[in-house]
Amino acid sequence: MSKQLFTRTAQYVKQSYPIYVGSKPVTNTGSTLNVIDKYTGEVASTIPMANKSLIEESIIGNQKATLQMKNLTPAHKKQVLLDIADKIKKKSDDFARAIVVEVGKPLVDANAEVGRAIDTFTIAAEEAIRQYGEVMPLEISHRNLGFTGMTKRFPLGPISMIAPFNFPLNLCAHKIAPAIAAGCPFVLKPSDRTPISALMLGELLAEADLPEGAFSIFPTTLEDASILSKDDRFKLVSFTGSPGVGWKIKNEAGKKKVVLELGGDAACIVDNDISKSKLQHIANRILFGGFYAQGQSCISVQRVYIHDSHYDELKALLVAGAGPLNKRQGDPMDINTFVGPMISENDAIRVDKTINDAVKQGAKLLVGGKRNGPFYDLTILEDPPKDSHFACNEIFGPAFYIERFTDFKEVVERVNKSQFGLQAGLFTDNIHKAYYAFDNIEVGGLVINDIPSVRVDSQPYGGIKDSGFGREGIRNTIEEYTEMKLMILKDVGKL
Repeated sequence: MSKQLFTRTAQYVKQSYPIYVGSKPVTNTGSTLNVIDKYTGEVASTIPMANKSLIEESIIGNQKATLQMKNLTPAHKKQVLLDIADKIKKKSDDFARAIVVEVGKPLVDANAEVGRAIDTFTIAAEEAIRQYGEVMPLEISHRNLGFTGMTKRFPLGPISMIAPFNFPLNLCAHKIAPAIAAGCPFVLKPSDRTPISALMLGELLAEADLPEGAFSIFPTTLEDASILSKDDRFKLVSFTGSPGVGWKIKNEAGKKKVVLELGGDAACIVDNDISKSKLQHIANRILFGGFYAQGQSCISVQRVYIHDSHYDELKALLVAGAGPLNKRQGDPMDINTFVGPMISENDAIRVDKTINDAVKQGAKLLVGGKRNGPFYDLTILEDPPKDSHFACNEIFGPAFYIERFTDFKEVVERVNKSQFGLQAGLFTDNIHKAYYAFDNIEVGGLVINDIPSVRVDSQPYGGIKDSGFGREGIRNTIEEYTEMKLMILKDVGKL
């Protein structure tokens, strides 16, 4: 590999990283993957690709480590997780710069992701010692005299994990940390676009006090990756990514459990009961929710419904706010940059086509709508046709649209006319409308008085409909990774 290709990135990432198979680093597999600096287009690093033989070795390693992982004490798991959190903190600058290089995410967002990953491992450490069961009386009739029940959760066993590109550190952390807390060995496949952060995390795991074979982390081909969903030696597959791939994995998974987080087209309602004095704050939050990380987030704001009484004023604030943000476009390694490149130029082309088609069909372009290589201007549309691709699908780019409404119950129905159901947001000062929305909006999470892009790393997180099923969020993920067992005890003294 020519050294010229590493001119910019050499100061931020290594030219190569090992993969991890059975807890051990592997540097030579016979094939490699080029990781591209999304800003410069340079090859930033070359990564070994796992083949079928190494994937088999990783599964065997998981099987051998299953009993040892199950028998780890809560205190031991807590300390392992705290140690990893501490090491991420000490290497936070290295992780942040790697995220900037491999994703194109602006440094300010990359720093936030690293901070969240530290939180994720810290929360998992706390939950490792809080896996409670329940004692329940079973003397519900004279036939059951003397019976008491007790429940306890036990780890499922080996877990396969497939992570996306957009949060290459924290979304891996959301799968790995609960697995350690639950006592499950695992195999993780990071996105082949962004494997560096996961492999840097693998280096920390290799130093942790975990059984040999407890983990493997590697990119592999799509064909070979199907083993992770099909092989019955895995007891659960956890996938975050596109709906098409997610439902394919579900069909391939057979009898094993599946947790899917498949994206969305997050809606945000601005109600008439909200005070006008809050509109500037609301505009700022919507702009952030629609545009941070180039809109490449499953809960990026995509649909904004504004009550007629606030529509014109909030529309003007949104358009005025997008302009200055668009001027902060450039090198994502610059702390002042807000708009970095998308994950690839093809993705920017995809977004451009979706927006142009919507405009041709009748949508009004309020701001943005221009592409420059892998960069795409922050874009706001108004009133796209209901049958346009923009209005019916996840954009996964820096664009959202606005519409006006007059009737609150009708706009709730409008929000629900979507194939997705991950999260939604509602700005209102009316508690009754807040409860109505909570009862009736078809999503996994509703955020009151903030954008749907809010995710606290301890919250239950997941969706319904084409957004998938199952929940992440440390405690909830631990429940997914474990099985409840019941013991019934009879007091023979009552015979």
